[in-house]
Amino acid sequence: MKARISCFFLLVFFFVQMVKGEDDTLWQLHASDINAPYVGAPMANGGIGILPWKEPFSVRQVILNHVFDTDGPQGVSRVLKGINPFLMSMDVDGKEVNTECITNWKQCVDMKEATHNSSFRAAGKIDVGYSICALRNMPYAGLIRVEVKALSDVSLKVAARMDIPQEYSQPTQRFRKMRADDTQMYMLQSYAVSAHRQQKVSASSAFIFNKGATQEPLYDEVTKEMSFVLNLKKGEQISFALVGSVCSARDFSDPYNEAERQVIYAIHEGTTSLMAAHCSLWNELWESDILIEGDDEAQRAVRFALFNLYSSCREGSGLSISPMGLSSQGYNGHIFWDSELWMFPPMLLLNKGIAESMIDYRIDRLMAARKKAMAYGFKGAMFPWESDDYGEESTPTFALTGPLEHHITADISIACWNYYCLTRDGQWLRTKAFPLMKAVADFWVSRVTRNDDGSYSICNVVGADEYANGVDDNAFTNGAAIRALEYACEAARICNEPVPEIWEEVGKGIRILRFKDGVTREHATYNGEMIKQADVNLLGYPLYFVGDAESQKKDMEYYVDKIDPQNGPAMSYSVFCVQYARMGDAKRAYEMFCRCYQPNLRAPFGVLAETPTSDNPYFMTGAGGLLQAVINGFCGLQIMDGGVEQLSSVLPAHWKKVTVKGVGPEKKMYVRER
Repeated sequence: MKARISCFFLLVFFFVQMVKGEDDTLWQLHASDINAPYVGAPMANGGIGILPWKEPFSVRQVILNHVFDTDGPQGVSRVLKGINPFLMSMDVDGKEVNTECITNWKQCVDMKEATHNSSFRAAGKIDVGYSICALRNMPYAGLIRVEVKALSDVSLKVAARMDIPQEYSQPTQRFRKMRADDTQMYMLQSYAVSAHRQQKVSASSAFIFNKGATQEPLYDEVTKEMSFVLNLKKGEQISFALVGSVCSARDFSDPYNEAERQVIYAIHEGTTSLMAAHCSLWNELWESDILIEGDDEAQRAVRFALFNLYSSCREGSGLSISPMGLSSQGYNGHIFWDSELWMFPPMLLLNKGIAESMIDYRIDRLMAARKKAMAYGFKGAMFPWESDDYGEESTPTFALTGPLEHHITADISIACWNYYCLTRDGQWLRTKAFPLMKAVADFWVSRVTRNDDGSYSICNVVGADEYANGVDDNAFTNGAAIRALEYACEAARICNEPVPEIWEEVGKGIRILRFKDGVTREHATYNGEMIKQADVNLLGYPLYFVGDAESQKKDMEYYVDKIDPQNGPAMSYSVFCVQYARMGDAKRAYEMFCRCYQPNLRAPFGVLAETPTSDNPYFMTGAGGLLQAVINGFCGLQIMDGGVEQLSSVLPAHWKKVTVKGVGPEKKMYVRER
């Protein structure tokens, strides 16, 4: 692992003097005004998400990946907040350290090391720095490292406690002393059951001291806090850590003892070893990265988008990424088309393991999709608009997207085909992907309506533009269905399987409607109304139905100003950016690039909200769109039947070079220069 001094030690404690290169600043996001507007940046590892905040040692919540209860006795599923074992407080000479007594407050998100670092001076008596991370090497655990330097003789009290959110019942907490080999350990433990589906969750935490330290934490039965007291002399420095683990019955048959085992393991490993393994895994992730020369602001925003997608999933988990990842309970933690259309493409190019996990999520739930198709009178497989762990429809019943937004079934099949095109894994295609693609093709054949002229329509749907409910011949739905049928035919030939003639007939016969002037019509009754997000323009990219630049331009000019400027989601403009960049229109491409993220940034770190007016970050879907704007647009990368190709494209006027490294199984590098 490459040796480096972390943002934590340099900017927080100032104990090490080092001149950092300019490149290091492009890995860091800073805050220095505790009174300014603030939206926290989550730290996640694909298993849990930890949300630090601005107050000293504050952790707002822990989100568990794909652990669901419901939002009420008869409600739909909602991802659970975890028991929070990362709550810490500090007293100096008997007074609580809070926002009223601190100065010199600073925070730094270090994307390279995946740490959230804070520093401040408390009551003029101590300098404090701490670093929070969700350990990449332990996906159910997090670590808070603390350093304190005494500016005068002081008495220091440090306490840790747990928070059990309101969606739990039957909570229990205890303080446990135990010896493992020659190590004496003191742990907090909590256990609770979710209110409605009886999901069992447990958490454990413990202080970790430097080897040779003899601190013995005490426990207060009233406050449920574990604490220790130290008397420090002026100039004296101490360091310690708090490790916590959160486990559920979804992932472990015995979450109670597993949470304890993980904390015991962490104590025996020690913070140095834990962080070395954490950083090593993040270094591996960053072997695939995007480098922008000439625009530092864009570099940080794009890298932060990639950082958040890497944080939200992990290889081998069999899980995908919800619109808000592990930052919140937004959209109930369900999996939408956001996964396949927006987040999957950059992950497929940059991290095959994460991409495979995202596809495995759908393949593993094919049986549930078959049952849904049968329940609605169709053949094959019909995937839910919102999916939870069961793979069943989880959309709130008031939303017509649940019963009518069917393009997701095609989106998933298209993602399978793209995975095969990149990997050329014939065994995977035959055994895992083709059964899904076949079921999807059978669904669309049963879903279409034959018209008198021999063409086919898809009626009564919600398209990508969710402002249009129950329409016929939605452009994106029809285009995605055509591509799903075409790819199923090609996959069948590769697998030496029969190709039903009806697949080809329907695929060639589904209608794409147009106005008299040649502009693609969004649906059969569309006449220029405001739309929620890009729909028709997805035919130009990523579906490639509208192939010539002039037709793409006409479609974009017609629809770009029809997107809701207040409530339209961030990613729409990224598809405009891709197409303009490939047309050679650098000015227009850069305008769309800025529109796909800048209005949605939230201070101080630039976390991404869904819309210009919402406050629900971090929006992983928008991150996927932003990455596609650079990878597929400015750098021109595209997955074709034979693998990755670099198409002609242009850069913004002030950009010097874009480098996308670590692409595909061979970890290739692609460069676009002015």
